[in-house]
Amino acid sequence: MKFMKLGTRPDTFYTEEATRTVISDIPSDIVIQINDTNYLLHKLQFPLLPKCGLLQRLCSDSGDSDIVTIELHDLPGGEDAFELCAKFCYGIMINVSAHNFVALFCAAKFLRMTESVEKGNLVLKLEAFFMSCILEGWKDSIITLQNTSKLPEWSETYGITRKCIDSIVEKILTPPAKVSWSYTYTRPGYSKKHHHSVPKDWWTEDISDLDIDLFRCLITAIRSTYMLSPQLIGEALHVYASRWLPDTTKNRPPESSVSQTEELMEKNRRVLETIVSMIPGERESVSVGFMLRLLSIANYLGASPMTKTELIRRSTLQFEEATVNDLLFPLPSTSGRHSYDIDLVVSVLESLVVLWRRISPTASENSQFLVSIRKVGKLIDSYLLVVAKDVNMPVSKIVSLAEALPDIARLDHDDLYKAINSYLKEHPDLSKADKKRLCRILDCQKLSPEVRAHAVKNERLPLRTVVQVLFFEQEKGSKETGNKLLLPPELIRNHTPTIGDDQGKLKLGLDEKSSRGESTRRTITPAGNTEKDQNKMKRSDGKLPLELEKKLIIAETEETESEKGKEIRGEGMSRSKLDPKRIITKGSRSDNSRDKGRDR
Repeated sequence: MKFMKLGTRPDTFYTEEATRTVISDIPSDIVIQINDTNYLLHKLQFPLLPKCGLLQRLCSDSGDSDIVTIELHDLPGGEDAFELCAKFCYGIMINVSAHNFVALFCAAKFLRMTESVEKGNLVLKLEAFFMSCILEGWKDSIITLQNTSKLPEWSETYGITRKCIDSIVEKILTPPAKVSWSYTYTRPGYSKKHHHSVPKDWWTEDISDLDIDLFRCLITAIRSTYMLSPQLIGEALHVYASRWLPDTTKNRPPESSVSQTEELMEKNRRVLETIVSMIPGERESVSVGFMLRLLSIANYLGASPMTKTELIRRSTLQFEEATVNDLLFPLPSTSGRHSYDIDLVVSVLESLVVLWRRISPTASENSQFLVSIRKVGKLIDSYLLVVAKDVNMPVSKIVSLAEALPDIARLDHDDLYKAINSYLKEHPDLSKADKKRLCRILDCQKLSPEVRAHAVKNERLPLRTVVQVLFFEQEKGSKETGNKLLLPPELIRNHTPTIGDDQGKLKLGLDEKSSRGESTRRTITPAGNTEKDQNKMKRSDGKLPLELEKKLIIAETEETESEKGKEIRGEGMSRSKLDPKRIITKGSRSDNSRDKGRDR
């Protein structure tokens, strides 16, 4: 940073009861009142009036009074700027830099300390310093531009703001190989000692010091040249947002204890909405992770619906590029609330589904479309596996997100099963109704053999889900072997497990001991059926056959009544668990007799 020294005399100003004066044997004859401060100075003994055209005119209007009092409450820069001007008139040494230039220059112009009043006056010296030093420097230009926000109208009137912006834009457009000035660049893993070349985004951190209005003016000026890529503009927006907006990717305190004032919240909303309005229209200008973070901040700050809608729209277009970490936004941690903002992901996914449905029906046959939609499906299932481990996550949130995906998005349901199993493990007290609601989203026909083998022995799953897995497992096996095997009438019967411990193991990264302990294991006992039985068992909607469905409902009802009876009697005996192979025991003989009667 460059400085300019003016004057040689030592500082003789001192304060006495809110009054500033100069040590002198000559009594003061002019009083300058600025806000709450009075300056006792001298008109002619020191060149105060000769250098200030405004004071000359005001003193001449006051008549021949011995002591003149002048009020300058509207002086730009206030007391500090006036005192620097007064010290210049007294020949006292002052230091001029980018930090105080704006206020001093505006005050000097206001006091008319120009060449027309006296040669070698302050305004001329300041203009020379501004053009030769401040505008030639990178950080000096930015500091000066930032200080114009304190006196925006005066700075615009005297041309300081425009000249600073032009100087900064000119340096930003300089090829990186020709950048010779000092700049701030603190990206993780970057070291100037090990990198001899200047990065293309070398300028983004320094301009993030600017006020949002000045930053917007600067970015607008840069974009108007069409010389920088949208990605560099997007990087500048990302750096600025990281600097000034709250970080919603970290755990936040409860909203009730947040000490932020409404004024600060309003300021942050304004910064957010301005950044969103400046995002270039090109798809790759900013990452989807950045836009999702802005959406999370918008929800936190209560931004306008227009801002949220735009962020959802932009996030939708690039959602397939997201990672699981891009979707993890903790909510304020209060008791009884889930800690991940799953509603944010649902809103973007629903917008994406609407966009998919607008595409021509033939798009489903397009390989690129299928790759894109299944990539999103894989992302959502991976995200579900993470949030399922949250002990405070309501089952309704999991179901709403899982159901938001169209069927075509999942080639198989293996990852979805892992997420469901993880949720059941972390929520052992989940009601039967919620378990059924959760497992209803699972398509047992889309499970791999390894996952089906695991599901058959998974004690966490509801009875209905296990029966579905058994049925489709046997149906698929009968098609592969050519033997049309269907579930036998004796599907539910207590017996010793016939599947060995090593058969059908699945490495899911989950705790298998709870599902493969001392409790009764569920196994399949294939048996042949007549062709008429087989036709009766089939359904076109991929669900359980009607006969099996009815018997399953009866079995579930009996299980529920058994539990209620146990609670009423208060018996200490443990209820024998229903094995999936006893579901059709009661109705098997009557079914066979009805079939025989029809055959006759």
